[in-house]
Amino acid sequence: MLMAFWHLFAGFFKIGMFTVGGGYAMLPLMQQEIAKYGWITPAEFIDMIAIAEMTPGAIAVNTATFAGFRTAGVLGAILATASLALPSLLIIVPLSNFWEVHRDHPILKAIFSGVKPAVAGLIGAAAIYIAETAFLYDPLLAKKDGFPVDLRSLLIAGAVFVAVRRLKFDPIKAIIISAVVGLVVFGF
Repeated sequence: MLMAFWHLFAGFFKIGMFTVGGGYAMLPLMQQEIAKYGWITPAEFIDMIAIAEMTPGAIAVNTATFAGFRTAGVLGAILATASLALPSLLIIVPLSNFWEVHRDHPILKAIFSGVKPAVAGLIGAAAIYIAETAFLYDPLLAKKDGFPVDLRSLLIAGAVFVAVRRLKFDPIKAIIISAVVGLVVFGF
C-alpha cells in the first residue's frame, strides 16, 4: 500500500508540476500517468472527465480525487488531490511578487508568447483523445456494422458545439439536455 501512495504522490505531483494551462491541458499527461500505473481504465478516464464536467470543481482535481480514491480509498483521494495542487502552491506564491514587478519585461512576454500556443496544443490533444473514445463504437460492433464511428455521439457533439459556440447556449443546460438525449437514444 505504501508504494500505491508513493505512486499517487509522484504521479500527481508530476502532473501538477509540468502542466501549464489548467485542467484540460493536464489531460494528456494525466492520461499517460493513469495508463502507466493503471489507476483507472481508459473508459473510466473518459467517464471521469464527463463526471468532472458535471460536478463542482476543476476537472483535473476531480479526476485526481477519483483516481486516488479508486487506488487507495479516502487517503488516496486526499493524497492525489493534494499532490496535484502542491506544485502550484510552491511555485505561484513565490513567483507572484516577481510577476507583478516584471510582467511587462520583453523576455517574459516572449516566453508566454510561446507557452500560450503550447497550451492550445495540449488542450487540442486532450480533445482528440476524448473524441476518439467518445465517437468510436466498441471494436466488435465496428466489425459488425462496418462503420467505426458512432454517428449518434457525433451528432450530439456537433449539436452541443453549435449550440454553445455559435448560439451561446448555456453549457450546463447543454449537458443536462445531452444526458436526457443519451438516455433516450442509448438507453432504450
